[in-house]
Amino acid sequence: MKNDMLKNVLVWAVVIMILTTVFNHFSSQKQASSGRLDYSDFIEQVHQGQVSKVFIEGSTIRGVYSNGESFTTYNPGDPGLMGDLLDYHVKIQAQPPEQQSLLMQIFISWFPMLLLIGVWIFFMRSVGGGMGGKGGPMSFGKSKARMLTDDQNKVTLDDVAGADEAKQEVGEIVDFLKDPSKYQNLGGSIPRGVLMVGPPGTGKTLLAKAIAGEAKVPFFTISGSDFVEMFVGVGASRVRDMFEQAKAHAPCIIFIDEIDAVGRSRGSGMGGGNDEREQTLNQMLVEMDGFEGNEGIIVIAATNRADVLDPALLRPGRFDRQVTVGLPDIRGREQILKVHMRKVPLSDDVKPSYIARGTPGFSGADLANLVNEAALFAARENSKLVTQKHFEKAKDKILMGVERKSMVMKEEERRMTAYHEAGHAIVGYLVPEHDPVYKVSIMPRGRALGVTMYLPEEDSYSYSKRKLESQLSSLYGGRLAEELIYGEDAVTTGASNDIERATAIARNMVTKWGLSDNLGPLLYEEEDRSGFMGSSRNANVSGEVSKKIDEEIRTIIDRNYERARQILIDNNDKLEIMTECLMKYETIDKDQVDRIMRGEDPGAPKDWVEPDDEVNPPSKNEDASQDEKKAKPFEPHEATLDDSKSGVDENSGEPKMH
Repeated sequence: MKNDMLKNVLVWAVVIMILTTVFNHFSSQKQASSGRLDYSDFIEQVHQGQVSKVFIEGSTIRGVYSNGESFTTYNPGDPGLMGDLLDYHVKIQAQPPEQQSLLMQIFISWFPMLLLIGVWIFFMRSVGGGMGGKGGPMSFGKSKARMLTDDQNKVTLDDVAGADEAKQEVGEIVDFLKDPSKYQNLGGSIPRGVLMVGPPGTGKTLLAKAIAGEAKVPFFTISGSDFVEMFVGVGASRVRDMFEQAKAHAPCIIFIDEIDAVGRSRGSGMGGGNDEREQTLNQMLVEMDGFEGNEGIIVIAATNRADVLDPALLRPGRFDRQVTVGLPDIRGREQILKVHMRKVPLSDDVKPSYIARGTPGFSGADLANLVNEAALFAARENSKLVTQKHFEKAKDKILMGVERKSMVMKEEERRMTAYHEAGHAIVGYLVPEHDPVYKVSIMPRGRALGVTMYLPEEDSYSYSKRKLESQLSSLYGGRLAEELIYGEDAVTTGASNDIERATAIARNMVTKWGLSDNLGPLLYEEEDRSGFMGSSRNANVSGEVSKKIDEEIRTIIDRNYERARQILIDNNDKLEIMTECLMKYETIDKDQVDRIMRGEDPGAPKDWVEPDDEVNPPSKNEDASQDEKKAKPFEPHEATLDDSKSGVDENSGEPKMH
């Protein structure tokens, strides 16, 4: 880096010196030209006897007047000049003009052009590394892969937590690169390719960086989108160039991030088999396992859409091994938190195990963001240590959104929101196999006017029919509470997200999960993954069956809707108590909900401080510090309004795998 900087400084210094010399040369000539005596005046003064001596050199005449002053003029080739000078007794000295070599004359005449060419070459090298170099104007077909050296990557497998099985799989590759004879003596060969599959944020790219840091071999990294250009054939050329570079540095590793950008199934594009993406994929298939093998080159790719990849890319001999990097369990989340907490000054009350228990469904990226948000909360309070309270605030912000303290709601609207959230909480509390209620709040967060969150007692990997129907009932609890208190005509649009999610769950129960009593365990709908609309449905059913599907969905919804209605009618007194409690405190926690459902006095939230001034109490949305104060951390899981961490995916209606 220092050598390059010194080289650039020297080049610029030479360019500036040359430009300065040329400028001074022409400037001096201009000044000399401006101070010359006109030839006609010179002849007139010779005739008047005022010139005593002249020195002639080529076409330049320098002379001295009788009074001792000097002058300069130009000889236009006047044949009578010498006669005039002799007639008026002017002393003459003459010298032939200085002769320049032919090379010097050529250099002087071509110097401006050479200077322009040199400056252009310099700038082209600075910007693009040369005409055909990497990034240059003629480098369309060159690979954009960047090679990492040992000093550029300090990440090792010790920095990767929560993915023990994946680390073991890729650890064998690192071990093979370090000691290949250990496997070759037993007839084993290194995998040609490894495909890492998993949801976003689970650490696939981090794992690839760790492989590079551990292997101590050349490591080429590139994104799948770097291959594809608007010109057909460029991507295939880049693939060839990338593997040529890799062969020159073998053994080495090539890492392709987001390979689904170029590796989608052939035949699904607009250009048939001749479009740019498919030609790039064909070249990649040949390079990975074609007629000529690439020994010593390991290709590692990462994607979260393995379902759309071409089957030829996944066969043995190309990507021999698929490594699943899933969402971490509670022990993995604790390990990930400890890794990210290394650089954060922690208070003694911070317990990673509690935080891990309260963050089911979080990926490694989510946990890194949680630690960062907690540090930001501590910095805003000018705290020197990050405490458990800061982590709780960060968790609530990530799960529920930022508190909208400046939002002013009418008293009647706040009360209706309180009834809505209380309805969710009561139904969710009483239906079987539902996650326990964790927190109920009417503090606006994100797009939601209120939030009801639930606490899963442990990580869930599958959902029973009873649990799904309980979720349906709790989703309709908010709308039913509004209907029972204010009447059918006063029901608001606040339940739109609840209705959308409930409909998705019921449809999936009937068409995908085989949980319908009348239609049985058959698949009636599947995701259309062949075209551009990856989320569209492809229903291969008759019109009669489609009608039965709609009827069965309506039956499931109606059954759970009526169950939720009856629960709220039977517990109307608890609905009123919880609503009043929310109106007073804005947020109530698990202990208060338990006491309300047992018929006891709910009391105040933990660390609640009564306002001193009863005449001017604080604004309902002004001070929400009591919302985040808790005795111990819980595990928010599902919010009834706009909660991306809910137990069921909002788009597909499928339960999330934790």
